[in-house]
Amino acid sequence: QVQLVESGGGLVQPGGSLTLSCAASGRIGSLFAMGWYRQAPGKQRELVARITSGGSTNYADSVKGRFTISRDNAKSTVYLQMASLKPEDTAVYYCNTDTNWRTIAWGQGTQVTVSS
Repeated sequence: QVQLVESGGGLVQPGGSLTLSCAASGRIGSLFAMGWYRQAPGKQRELVARITSGGSTNYADSVKGRFTISRDNAKSTVYLQMASLKPEDTAVYYCNTDTNWRTIAWGQGTQVTVSS
C-alpha cells in the first residue's frame, strides 16, 4: 500500500512563490510516475504537472514557464516549485502516483491560496 503526504501549501501574494513537497511511503515502485493535480472550488480536478521515473515531464498549459516539477527517487519525494503565482492558481493541490496513467494513490491534499 502506498501513502502520499503533501506539505508546503499556504497563503501567498500574487507574483509570489511556493514549493510543495510530497513524500511517498510504502510499496512505491521505482517505475511509478508522480504528479500534482489541483481542484478549485466548483471545478474538476486537473493535472498540473507529472514526472516519470526517467524524468520526462508534462505540464498544464496554464502553468508552463511558471511551475517546475522534480523528484528525488532516493527519497521517494516529488516537488512542485511554483513561481509567479496568480489568484487563479488557488486550489487544493493533490499529489498522485501512477503507473501508465493508472492511479496508484492520492495524497490528502494541501491548500494553496494566492491572494493579496
